[in-house]
Amino acid sequence: MEMLLALAPGLLVGAGLGFLGGMFGIGGGIIAIPLLGLAYGMDQALAQGTALVMMAPNLVVGAWRYHQRDPLPLGPGLAIGSLAMLSTWASAQWATGLDSASLRMIFSIFLLLLALRMLLSGKPRHAKAPPARIPERWAPLVGLVGGCSMGLLGVGGGLIATPLLTSLFGLRQTAAQRLALALVTPSALVALFTYARAGHVNWQMGLPLALSGILTVSAGVRVAHRLPERSMRRAFSWMLLGSALWLLGAPLLKQLGA
Repeated sequence: MEMLLALAPGLLVGAGLGFLGGMFGIGGGIIAIPLLGLAYGMDQALAQGTALVMMAPNLVVGAWRYHQRDPLPLGPGLAIGSLAMLSTWASAQWATGLDSASLRMIFSIFLLLLALRMLLSGKPRHAKAPPARIPERWAPLVGLVGGCSMGLLGVGGGLIATPLLTSLFGLRQTAAQRLALALVTPSALVALFTYARAGHVNWQMGLPLALSGILTVSAGVRVAHRLPERSMRRAFSWMLLGSALWLLGAPLLKQLGA
C-alpha cells in the first residue's frame, strides 16, 4: 500500500503527459521537462534525464509499429541513426556538465523559438514538400543536428529533423517522419544512458511516468481526431510559449522575492 502511494504521483502525472502527448501529436517529453522543473523543482539536467525514461520506451514501440506498416530502407535508417547516436552522445556529455541555469536557458529559448514558429506558420502539416535543394543521399547528415538536440535538450530531434528533411531534401512528410523516427529512437536511448550514468535520472519518478504514459497515449490520439487541428496546434503553441516564459522568468522572480 505504501509503495502504491509513493508511485501514485508519478502514475498520475505520466497518465496526463501520455494523454497530452497523444492529443498534441508531438510527444510527452517536451511537456514533461518544464513540468518536472517547475512543479517538482528538479534541476534542468535531472528533468531532462527523467523525461527520457518516459520517452525512450514510447519511441521504441512507436518505431516498431511504424516499421511494421511502412518499413524503412536499411541503409538510410542505419546511416541517420548512427550519426544521430554519435552526436547525441557528444552533446549529452557536454550537457550533463553544464550548470542547471545555463541548460535551462538553452531549453527555454528552444521552446520559445518552437512556439513562435508554430504560431506564425500557417502551413498545413501535410503540405506538399518543396523541390529538393540538396541531393537526398546527404539526408543522413540531418542526424548530426537532430542528435545534438536530443543530447543537449533531451527532446527536439524529430521536431528539427522533419522540417529539414522536407524543406532541404524534398522528402514527403511521411518519408521525413519515418526517417526522423530512425534518428530519434536510438538517440533517446543513448541520451538516457548518458544522463543516467551522470546521475541525472530520477528512476522513482521516471518509471511510473513511462508505465502510465503508454496506457493513455491512445486516448489522447482519439480526442485529437475529434478536435480542429488548427485549434489544437495553437493551444499547444501557447502552452509552449507560456512554459518558456515561465522557465526564463522564474529565476528573476525568485531573485526579486529574495
